[in-house]
Amino acid sequence: MKRILVVEDEPTIAAGLEDNLSMEGYSVDLAEDGAAAESMAAGGRYDLILLDLMLPGKDGFSVCRSLRSAGVQTPIIVLTARREEIDKVLGLELGADDYVTKPFSPRELLARIKAVLRRYQDMPAEPEVRRIGDLEMDLRKLTVSRHGIPIPLTATEFRMLREFVRHKGEVLALDRLIELVWGRGISLTERVVYTHVNNLRGKIEEDPSNPRLLVSVRGFGYRFDG
Repeated sequence: MKRILVVEDEPTIAAGLEDNLSMEGYSVDLAEDGAAAESMAAGGRYDLILLDLMLPGKDGFSVCRSLRSAGVQTPIIVLTARREEIDKVLGLELGADDYVTKPFSPRELLARIKAVLRRYQDMPAEPEVRRIGDLEMDLRKLTVSRHGIPIPLTATEFRMLREFVRHKGEVLALDRLIELVWGRGISLTERVVYTHVNNLRGKIEEDPSNPRLLVSVRGFGYRFDG
């Protein structure tokens, strides 16, 4: 039975989510604030976290950032009443796997949950530590280092590097890269993606002006040759 942690401070919404998820065969635990959510997520073996962004005290953005910084890799779907694109993108930037905007239908939420769980379940087994030249990438601790010296990557940069490593030698078109890193249904401009790629190059390439690991394929996308 899959275990889901629901982080929601509105009792009526939390109870409704618990009932709907339980009826679908999930085991559900509830947390009503950010501090409780962090403690439970760090100490429990959850398959997925539903995280409301508007929480008392520590908001969902901070919770998501703290969990990812602590190495918690449990899939996170953020629940938000905000419709601004920047809030959705920021949640994904901080390490969330998907988002659902309130009000949402139980059917839509269940579909998103199943899709995220399936995505993680279908991931092939891979070593916890990957070595790319003189770089070391720890997929469990979510860290990257060169000669033992940490390289500070954002959550998005780490996910981007992880996907490039997984698809080494394959040309990833813009739409495919967005889907892998930010998720389906996210609309980003080429400039935004380029900025992230350029920032990543600045951190992992010995000479960012002449990249040898992460190269551009004009008219097609990007390829990782590490």
